[in-house]
Amino acid sequence: MRVLVAPDKFKGSLSAVEVADRLAEGLAAAGVDSDRLPLADGGDGSVDAAVAAGFAPHPVTVAGAGGTPRYGRIAVGDGTAVVEVANTCGLTTLPNGRMLPLDASSLGMGQAVSQALRFRPRRLVLALGGSASTDGGMGLLAALGFTFADAQGRRLRACGKSLGRVHTVDSSRAARPTGVEIVVAGDVTNPLLGPDGAAAVYGPQKGATAAEVRFLDAGLNNLVRAFARSGYPDATTFAAAAGAGGAGGIGFAALLLGGRIVSGAEYFLDLLEFDRHLPGAGLVVTGEGSIDEQTANGKLPTVLARRSRPVPVVAVAGRSTLSPDLWGPAGFTTVYSLGDYTDRDTAGDRALTRRLLTRIGHRIGRMAATAP
Repeated sequence: MRVLVAPDKFKGSLSAVEVADRLAEGLAAAGVDSDRLPLADGGDGSVDAAVAAGFAPHPVTVAGAGGTPRYGRIAVGDGTAVVEVANTCGLTTLPNGRMLPLDASSLGMGQAVSQALRFRPRRLVLALGGSASTDGGMGLLAALGFTFADAQGRRLRACGKSLGRVHTVDSSRAARPTGVEIVVAGDVTNPLLGPDGAAAVYGPQKGATAAEVRFLDAGLNNLVRAFARSGYPDATTFAAAAGAGGAGGIGFAALLLGGRIVSGAEYFLDLLEFDRHLPGAGLVVTGEGSIDEQTANGKLPTVLARRSRPVPVVAVAGRSTLSPDLWGPAGFTTVYSLGDYTDRDTAGDRALTRRLLTRIGHRIGRMAATAP
């Protein structure tokens, strides 16, 4: 039997490449051949997955979430450029890990986009997971040449703190990505504003207090009005679109640029050519850091399971709270959890995670080798 090993990352622990390698090592020890296809769903690790699939990596120098210069990277291949928030201005780029709910900016993402456009791609893929800011995409747009000013005409810094002061937006000198298809890949369906919006739902995860959430949501409302009075009559419609609240409003900014929002899991399965790797596989092994009841709501493992039918799919997770009676409806024959093999917390122990993944891979391999 040939096994296709196609996991997502174990967030905060191992990359998708590392997870696939350790599972494949265990399978090989059981005498089972496997092909590896590390995957992503539009979150952090999307660039790494694209590189593993053959895209060329290119380093970029950008501003981290707090403004400190840092190195990130983009992936370019076959007319497509992949840029992600996480490795440019995401949560991991915050200085000393300190949350900056009002001061964090998406400027670094915009700088990476600007550098990606130098490769003249036909398609620009924006992976929005892991963001640190709630600035309505001001930073991204500022990097492309948009300017934001208050009622007195004073130029504003692109960050959440400035949202409520924006009166006019000038895009006359902006470098618009003409002739480029802009695709926003992610699993967020929240609009920009209101109780289900970027500030209310994701602001607390980025360190915002209840008062700061209200401040940011009011500011995002003001930003939309500023765009509407500055020559963007569709701003209100874009703000209400599913996914506009992705990455603190970068989804909204991408719509203003002419982009479209898609399911990150579905899109990356296509981008990384999952369907081409599936034929000939007698079993698919997938997984991610956490599997629970929310996994069925468009998360990569269940989307992959649906695409794999009738090939059986086994899932591996750092932790799983998915009841066994829900494995089948989710598309899995079995779910293996690292937590079933140790009492220790594997999330912060990379070495232990690697060992357990190899052990689980070996167990899966032994079962596959004896399957009829």
